[in-house]
Amino acid sequence: MRVPYAPSTPAPTAPTSTQEIYTRIAARRAPRPLIPLDLALLHNPSIADGWNSLLGAIRSKSSLDPGLMELAICRVAVVNGADYEWFAHSKLALEGGVSRGALGRVLEMGVGAVGGGGDGGDGVKEGLLSEVQLAVIGYTDAMTREVKVSDAVFERLRGVLGETEIVELTATVAGYNCVSRFLVALDVGEWNGRGMVLPE
Repeated sequence: MRVPYAPSTPAPTAPTSTQEIYTRIAARRAPRPLIPLDLALLHNPSIADGWNSLLGAIRSKSSLDPGLMELAICRVAVVNGADYEWFAHSKLALEGGVSRGALGRVLEMGVGAVGGGGDGGDGVKEGLLSEVQLAVIGYTDAMTREVKVSDAVFERLRGVLGETEIVELTATVAGYNCVSRFLVALDVGEWNGRGMVLPE
């Protein structure tokens, strides 16, 4: 990483507030240890604490289908070239019910394609991506690449998701754009340039 990682445990002389932050982050990661992202953020425990709270809510307090959530996160990783994010979340996408074919198509679409042209080149005719998945990918691409989402892209999403799910998806895509930019800028986990492949 471009800066040293913070210690994996707080210094014995650290304020109680810092020790409590470490405890909260460790509780969310359990039974795993703190990950490189945590150790990068913990240079500023208050920022790490806020990050942990926001991303924890996005991941565990959402009604959004886990497969759709992970599919969107994986698409953010592809568009932003965040290899570490792809490595972590492509496995979770498969666990969430995304097929290998669908995940592979998201990876093959690359950065230049905006998800879901409807002409068969987007995976529909091949049976790889569902209409819901295509709407999510199209919305994710628009938010990530263009920021402004066209009415057509939004209406396609509105046709397959309810209002709460749309808000949750929007928070997910925005949040993981933040994550990917942090990961890539600092080369957290030393993953930049490793490339993206489908998990075993």
